[in-house]
Amino acid sequence: MKICLIEPFYAGSHAAWAEEFARFSRHQVQILALEGRYWKWRMHGGAVSLAQEFLRTAEDPDLLLATDMLDLTSFLALTRKKTANLPVALYFHENQLTYPWSPDDADRQHQRDAHYAFINYTSALAADRVLFNSRYHRDSFLSALPEFLRSFPDHREEQGLTALEDKCGHLPLGLDLQHLDQYQPPKPRHPQSPPLILWNHRWEYDKNPQPFFEALFLLQQEGYAFEVAILGESYRKAPAIFTEARQRLGKRVVQFGYAQDFAAYARWLWRADILPVTSLHDFFGASVVQALYCGCTPLLPQRLAYAEHLPPALQQAYLYENFDDLLQRLRQLLHNPRPAPAELRTQVSGYDWQELVTEYDKRLDELVSCDVVFTAWREMDHG
Repeated sequence: MKICLIEPFYAGSHAAWAEEFARFSRHQVQILALEGRYWKWRMHGGAVSLAQEFLRTAEDPDLLLATDMLDLTSFLALTRKKTANLPVALYFHENQLTYPWSPDDADRQHQRDAHYAFINYTSALAADRVLFNSRYHRDSFLSALPEFLRSFPDHREEQGLTALEDKCGHLPLGLDLQHLDQYQPPKPRHPQSPPLILWNHRWEYDKNPQPFFEALFLLQQEGYAFEVAILGESYRKAPAIFTEARQRLGKRVVQFGYAQDFAAYARWLWRADILPVTSLHDFFGASVVQALYCGCTPLLPQRLAYAEHLPPALQQAYLYENFDDLLQRLRQLLHNPRPAPAELRTQVSGYDWQELVTEYDKRLDELVSCDVVFTAWREMDHG
């Protein structure tokens, strides 16, 4: 089967997902993409550029697989000569309805933010199948839609939400986790080494770094021995707490900044002991999954998608309620370090592409098969 994968924001996890699906799938996958910058403009104008590219260069695919950054309705309208009878799947890495907007964003301040959520909504309506990267993501998006539609004056078409829900499912993010194996150190760390606490997320407001570092400041004051590796991609307007943390934690900071390459990043994951997560947003949490695969002991908030990454029997042990609970659990781990149970790695190993790609291919096969049957019926009706 020929699949045309449409990605308006080709960077980071979006690009990795597209490239790895194309590599592991048994199908022939052609990627049409735009550079991963100016995300708002990509949601507005990316469909126009990608439609032109599709009409000019794309082979005749059997299926379109688009991501949430695409204005799918505009794309389909501009390519209807080739896509009118083509099945379409839409994959949500994130959505702009329940994504926490930055308080400094001018669009939010001027109440211009609703349009991006509306693009996600109408794109979902236009797709034949809608797939979210976690159950939490699917449920939170669908739950937020009624209130979102009631914010408009009339003709809200809320009755259509049941049909939309019926075509929504979840398909976890595929990750090349086995690539991490080659960087596993041959020997464990020395047992007398202080525990290494890990931050491996973007340096942005939605990852909520303030309570993470506030906890470390308190533990430092209380005299606990630990080191901290601060990884992740930083941006021009990174929260000031990162610079403050580097100064206040001093020699405890053994890594500060983006790893020079994947090998360096992987080695820090294998070396790390504890992963406290304080994020306000994670529709999936790829960096969390990578750390769990490499044996980090997680402390995850009782919200977002994190519970899906833990075996049910271990959720109580590794999900915390609030900041005080997080701090107390950190004290316990620093006082009595212990390795993460093997069940955590086993649980997240199911996200590896070599385990998951069969399900991807099956879901997309089914969509094409259903469309073929529907097209045959339609031709019979008009015959």
